[in-house]
Amino acid sequence: MIHSQRFTREERIKRAGEIKNLFKSGNRVSIAGAKLFYLPNNLQFNRIGFPLPRGYGNAIQRNHSKRLSRESYRFIKAHLNIGFDMLFLVYPSSEKSSFHSRCAQFRTLCEKAGLIKEQSVCEQKE
Repeated sequence: MIHSQRFTREERIKRAGEIKNLFKSGNRVSIAGAKLFYLPNNLQFNRIGFPLPRGYGNAIQRNHSKRLSRESYRFIKAHLNIGFDMLFLVYPSSEKSSFHSRCAQFRTLCEKAGLIKEQSVCEQKE
């Protein structure tokens, strides 16, 4: 495993105050089924959180959704500009989410936000 592709503990946003601040003050971009909130963090790495809206399925569906989101971030993170806090918010949909659809959502949101520094690996594999 390449060390730069790991999703480390320091990259996670978990504190309620930080999440509220991103929702309140962060820039946002959205597409059908997902939103990305982001703010500069003045650190040498990105931090990200994966909150889910209230009423998002049962525990199995929530855990599956977060796993897909974390993996899509881990897959794309080497291609992102550094120094941002982000929240990747996914809404429930009637169709079953796949890794490729989640990766495409995350990539599109990052492109709209101007966070991608080069062509994404996901884009090359599709």
